[in-house]
Amino acid sequence: MTKLAQSISLFKELQVSRHVLDNGLKVLIREIPNAPVSGCWAIYRVGSRNERPGVTGISHWVEHMLFKGGGKLHKGDIGRIVSSVGGEYNGFTSKDFTAYFEVLPADQIEKGLLIESERMMNAAFDPREVESERTVVVSEREGNENDPEFLASEELFLSAFRFHPYRWSEGGLKADLLKITRDDLFEHYRRYYVPGNALLVVVGPFAPKKILPKIQEYFGPLAKSNRPSDPTIAEPPQSGERRVEVRIPSEADYIKVAYHAPGFGSEDVYGLMMLDAILSGVRLFAF
Repeated sequence: MTKLAQSISLFKELQVSRHVLDNGLKVLIREIPNAPVSGCWAIYRVGSRNERPGVTGISHWVEHMLFKGGGKLHKGDIGRIVSSVGGEYNGFTSKDFTAYFEVLPADQIEKGLLIESERMMNAAFDPREVESERTVVVSEREGNENDPEFLASEELFLSAFRFHPYRWSEGGLKADLLKITRDDLFEHYRRYYVPGNALLVVVGPFAPKKILPKIQEYFGPLAKSNRPSDPTIAEPPQSGERRVEVRIPSEADYIKVAYHAPGFGSEDVYGLMMLDAILSGVRLFAF
């Protein structure tokens, strides 16, 4: 059995129910009988790899804006709704995707569906909130610039990828953050936050046939859309070892080593992920 076939077999053993709504939204439902909590995740195929010079950091900034309300939700409602039932929520941006989640009592999963359906299509992007959040993302960038380990990682990716947008850090460049406009943010949001570019994952003590109608109720009315195209810039093969040295005042020295690896279409990826976890001591997918 190939590694890919083994992964598909494991997927089936986990009893994950997979569905696609008419508008293109992919849905995964995992029933866990008697679980006291439920989880709702919305994951979008957009990250720093979807950026270009002049708007680096825009995916991360959009993530921040999607906690500011819009549609049926006012500013602060997400926190109030989740906290009122003792739940947790958050979001994060990576190079490949952006994700949002709520962990809720088992009987409160609809609160997560409401939040994520409104977030997907009805975010407000109030100009005043845009400017308020500009200070936040710029402050984060400035804080990172005082972290030697961050600077080492940033230089590593800038050296490893000369052309592909994987070279950009998720937080973006300060010069770009200072000039990105509200229209830039909203255009990025409308392009990538569409059902056809999203994956909804719902986990809890409910059968798919019972929760799917609720998912359809909240997400079904959203307009159908096509998934935006992925970046087409190809990174030329690296012909030899590259080294970068950054000299800054620091109480410690940092060494970063990276190797180019196959894409997720390769069966070698699964073994490399395990090897990475073993060599680094970091648990896989420890978000």
